[in-house]
Amino acid sequence: MKFKAKCKSFFVKLKNKFVNFIKQLPFKFKSKFAGAKEIITQGNGKVMSSFAVMGLGQLLYKQWAKGALFLLLQAGFILYFVLSGAADLFGLFTLGQVQGDAWYGIEGDNSVVMMLMGILAVIMIIFYAVIYTANIKDVYRTQCCADTLKPAAGFKKEVSSLLDKNFHKTALTLPVIGVCVFSILPIVFMILIAFTNYGGANIPPALVDWVGFENFGRIFSLGEFAPTFFKIFGWNLLWALLSTAINYFGGLGLALLLNKKCVKGKAIWRAFPILAYAIPGFITLLGFKFMFSYGGPINYYIQAAGGEAVGFLSVNSKWMARFIGLGVNAWISIPSTMLLATGILSNINTDLYEAARVDGASSWKQFIKITLPYVLFATTPVLITQFINNFNHFGIFYFLRDASIRSEGYFLANNTDLLINWLYRMSIDNNYYSIGAAISLVIFIITSLISLTVYVLSPSYKQEETFR
Repeated sequence: MKFKAKCKSFFVKLKNKFVNFIKQLPFKFKSKFAGAKEIITQGNGKVMSSFAVMGLGQLLYKQWAKGALFLLLQAGFILYFVLSGAADLFGLFTLGQVQGDAWYGIEGDNSVVMMLMGILAVIMIIFYAVIYTANIKDVYRTQCCADTLKPAAGFKKEVSSLLDKNFHKTALTLPVIGVCVFSILPIVFMILIAFTNYGGANIPPALVDWVGFENFGRIFSLGEFAPTFFKIFGWNLLWALLSTAINYFGGLGLALLLNKKCVKGKAIWRAFPILAYAIPGFITLLGFKFMFSYGGPINYYIQAAGGEAVGFLSVNSKWMARFIGLGVNAWISIPSTMLLATGILSNINTDLYEAARVDGASSWKQFIKITLPYVLFATTPVLITQFINNFNHFGIFYFLRDASIRSEGYFLANNTDLLINWLYRMSIDNNYYSIGAAISLVIFIITSLISLTVYVLSPSYKQEETFR
């Protein structure tokens, strides 16, 4: 009886502390804890027992199958945490303490594997927290049914609902687990690598250690990486803006041209850009690389006319190579924009143009006031996607220019490389993994901020009702 009284006193004190904590919170945060406050303050002893042991409240309500399931899940998690999870979580913070030595046969700790397993342990803890919360909510619902003399949903009924009314939960369970393991885990791993010294001489069996923001300091402060980063970033931003504008307005202009009634054989004219779009991009890039090479057809005709061969894509061809890249990217990307714009233009109400012509509006005015706002409204998300794709366009200069080209004033890069190309050279070719991870994180932040800002300021977000 004394033990039971002590347990009851413990839960009462815990309940009072939680209620006092909720009262001290600002008003806007209180609503988020309203459900938890209700369970804590209104829950009976059976609900409180499920806080200590998952499924115990269900067992006290004689829901044997459900209670046993929650109990087994808690036992399984505790077993995992004791056998492996606790060590994996500890390893995430230390990244290993035993240095490997092949000469003495010491295997040592693998810091990268320990980081991966540590992230997996965190994901497992989050899953357990979700199941633990579901356990509390479930037993509280059972209490509410018992208090109102309503029959609580049985285990069979809840399982059948997962195949009927709640089938979306069943269908999404495996995809959510897959996303956590195969998408979230690698992304978190890449982000954490940016805060370590992984790379160069620090590759397992050598130990990797946390270095905080040191890699970002090496990128942005004066050093071997900073000058190259700012040069490439400036060109990368200019490239993304120019290529997106050229591709977008080029595709829109082509769609407007082929939409004219005076144009004959529209199907044939549309077929040419579509064929160019259908050919795999890297084949097109390699084809253009050959065309602009010293032994290519363009230089052949220049030499046949008495001129000297031009190094369109050579070491010293900075802006020439950049303009060629813009042109080749336009050749590859304009057809997709043309197809998109063609479909959108066919949905514009022709009465708007008729009214504009009656009012004396010129063709340019009609384009500025009617066509462009409508097309921009419909294609802003696509435009943002194109900008991000162009910002991270790996293949365009990787296939156009020789990988061995290095430009003066650039560290492991040339003057046409984008950040994504430099990241690849740093990580894959030269083992600067932590610096590459830091660069990739910077790219993510930049593209996210630009994309969100453009979308929030665009008509697609601010004037949605105008175009309905």
